[in-house]
Amino acid sequence: MRLIIAFLLPVSTFSFALGLTLPLMRFERLYFLEDKPSLIEIVQTLWRDGDPFLASLIGAFSIGFPAIKILLTHTAALRGGKGRSLALLSAVSKWSMLDVMLVALVMFAAKTSSLADAAVLPGLWFYAAATLSTALAAFLCNR
Repeated sequence: MRLIIAFLLPVSTFSFALGLTLPLMRFERLYFLEDKPSLIEIVQTLWRDGDPFLASLIGAFSIGFPAIKILLTHTAALRGGKGRSLALLSAVSKWSMLDVMLVALVMFAAKTSSLADAAVLPGLWFYAAATLSTALAAFLCNR
């Protein structure tokens, strides 16, 4: 069990870093305009364009909570399930799938509106791998 957790935690950390920095989606508009934003670029653009509330909301739920969950999972694995890290981990875990739902809603909105065509890029796959491997590691830490 510890061997599986020892494998999952570096995978989740590495995948999370790549998921934040690699492009998530490709949006094509009017056949010649193309955007490939990463999650960090999306938050920065929202902040710069004068929407700090939405930037803070997406930053908290898509960057902050997953980072805290990974950190708490590392702490719980190192302490062997002792301490308050498991209680905090279960509280943070309740919010961890909200970020995946946000990305899915953006993809759905882009595909259903005839204004843009959207395609998934590697950043989203790394982000999903980080979410799943962290969830599995947190589950194994609770056992």
